[in-house]
This record gives sequence, structure tokens and C-alpha cells, in this order.
Amino acid sequence: MLRRKPTRLELKLDDIEEFESIRKDLETRKKQKEDVEVVGGSDGEGAAGVSSDPKSREQMINDRIGYKPQPKPNDRSSQFGSFEF
Repeated sequence: MLRRKPTRLELKLDDIEEFESIRKDLETRKKQKEDVEVVGGSDGEGAAGVSSDPKSREQMINDRIGYKPQPKPNDRSSQFGSFEF
């Protein structure tokens, strides 16, 4: 392995401005997300209300991905096909 001298990195004014703008953008998104969670929590449909009931959590996930489960019939013909007993 070849050793080389460390490369010098220079921090430019443009880099600092870009960092500050990204940080402000992330902070505003975080505040908006917190505001939505607080408002949703007061209605009873926030993250705390959903996590307590596994059925509603599962239903919320299914709605989000577009999955609509069909109920399974419980008769023997559905389990074994059309075999005669």
C-alpha cells in the first residue's frame, strides 16, 4: 500500500451557504412533521393511537400499499379442491 500526504480540503463560502440552507430546510420539515403528529394525536388517529391496535395498523399499511385482502372460505372444498370424500 502506498502512503501519500494528506489532501488539503478548503471550506468555501458557497459550501457554508449550501449547508445552512439544507439545515434550515430539514428543520422546517421536522417542525411540520411534529405539528402534524401533534394535531393527529389530539384526534386519536396519530401514531400513538395506531400503534396500540395491531388490526388498525395492519389495515393502515394495507391501505397504503393498495392491498385488499380477500377473506378465505372455511369449507373443505376450498382447502382440498374438488376431491370427493
